[in-house]
Amino acid sequence: MTQTTGNGAAVVLTGAVKTFGRPGQRVRAVDGIGLTVERGETVALLGRNGAGKSTAISLLLGLNEPDAGSVRVLGRTPEQAVRAGLVGAMLQDGRPIQRVTVRELITFVASTYPRPLPVAEALDLAGVAEYANRRIDKLSGGQIQRVRFAVALAGNPELIVLDEPTAALDVEGRHAFWQSMRAYARRGNTVLFSTHYLEEADENADRIVVIDRGRIVADGSGEAIKAAAGHSQVSFDLGGRSTEGLELLPGVVTVEVTGDRAVLHTDDSDTTVVELARLGMVRGLQVSVATLEAAFLSLTAPAAGASRPAKESV
Repeated sequence: MTQTTGNGAAVVLTGAVKTFGRPGQRVRAVDGIGLTVERGETVALLGRNGAGKSTAISLLLGLNEPDAGSVRVLGRTPEQAVRAGLVGAMLQDGRPIQRVTVRELITFVASTYPRPLPVAEALDLAGVAEYANRRIDKLSGGQIQRVRFAVALAGNPELIVLDEPTAALDVEGRHAFWQSMRAYARRGNTVLFSTHYLEEADENADRIVVIDRGRIVADGSGEAIKAAAGHSQVSFDLGGRSTEGLELLPGVVTVEVTGDRAVLHTDDSDTTVVELARLGMVRGLQVSVATLEAAFLSLTAPAAGASRPAKESV
């Protein structure tokens, strides 16, 4: 059974700010974020590369300290929560120790925590029990990723933080991973994960937080975010015609072109379709309701905020 630490939110960021770079070339990776994650929630962080997701995660794990604002994890400072074994993390970088078996690794990691999860339970929950006696260096990439999940579970954390946990996994590996994650969440634990896979967020999160340019631009269920974006998709075949001016059509927010087909994200599909009809651009015309991808593109489009800062790996 997972340890509990009383009442209160699992994560609270209040006006958190973090800046990197030299004077004159500073990048504000996290720009006054305020975020509360309640205990037992599964929350997804979405954002483009450099939006600030990984920096926000580093703040709540105590890997970086905010320049301004505050961060509390399970009622403690991040360092205190991690030291007490209340937080497990699976970051993008790092690889488990080689030349030891999976069981030996998890046993060692568990021994470093004050109230660890029984090793057999951690292996089973992460879905690695069947190859627990195999050496790490003999495993596939997908199997190693699940071993990293077992390492994050070994301390019996109440909160687990996953930074792009299924990056580079195939479809089958991603499906197996999320089965394990949901089993962990069903125990009443809190999960915070970042991902580039929008369908993962829609399928596995109770709540989605969209970060752009270091700020939160949307926060709610997948359905709520799609509804708030209020955009539909109008797609049609170009038939060899130019795409010039499509972004200027009434209602159009963003334009995507793949091959000879254009997809217009619009906040007034009726008006957009009428104008397309006037222009004779109705070949293969389809209108569909907003998707999470369409909402995300709208929320993070360059026109949605100030000019984008210089690229940074945060």
